[in-house]
Amino acid sequence: MNLFDILGPVMVGPSSSHTAGAVRLGRTARRLLGEGTPREAAITLFGSFAATGHGHGTDRALIAGLLGFQPDDERIARSFDIARDAGMAFSFTLSRAGGEHPNTARIDLVGQSGKTLSMTGSSLGGGRIMVTEFNGLQAKFSCDLPTLIVQNTDQPGRVGIVTSLLAKGKINIATLHVYRDHPGGNAVMIIEMDKPASKAIVESLSKAEGIKRVITVGGER
Repeated sequence: MNLFDILGPVMVGPSSSHTAGAVRLGRTARRLLGEGTPREAAITLFGSFAATGHGHGTDRALIAGLLGFQPDDERIARSFDIARDAGMAFSFTLSRAGGEHPNTARIDLVGQSGKTLSMTGSSLGGGRIMVTEFNGLQAKFSCDLPTLIVQNTDQPGRVGIVTSLLAKGKINIATLHVYRDHPGGNAVMIIEMDKPASKAIVESLSKAEGIKRVITVGGER
């Protein structure tokens, strides 16, 4: 346990799980979309987020994250108005579906170019989050460590391409998870690292055969 786990995040209240974690979920979805402020956001709240999220400011915090705000930004309370001024349409749905972590949100985005993103994640307390779904594929990453997300075709050798480039860049892998929708279909590698991948590594990976998209997230609290 480190000092951050004891004291919690620097944030605008009232709740680290319902506010700071929600901001980080929104920021992560924005980063995964890769187009700045989205044009549209449809957010489904589950569990405690659905039951008490409005009173705790979870809805405003999620929108603030989609705008790129940090958890300690004083503008969080005004995020709805700021989003509307920026031309972002947004909506919320409350779900009674079971089986989710108590503080869970599904975020569906449409970017300025028309690109779409779906992401499901949970706020674990103390500002910590866990992403559990990304564009229909299972996922598991926290964004506490620098994280490389590689979307690729499900073919032999793709993992080797990525790990070889990271080894050449002297980047140590903390965790590596591989998910796919079906054999030979779409796949995603989620790699948590001890330090961020360089721009040169990301560019090399993006040009490699069978690699569709490379995204870097995480490493901030």
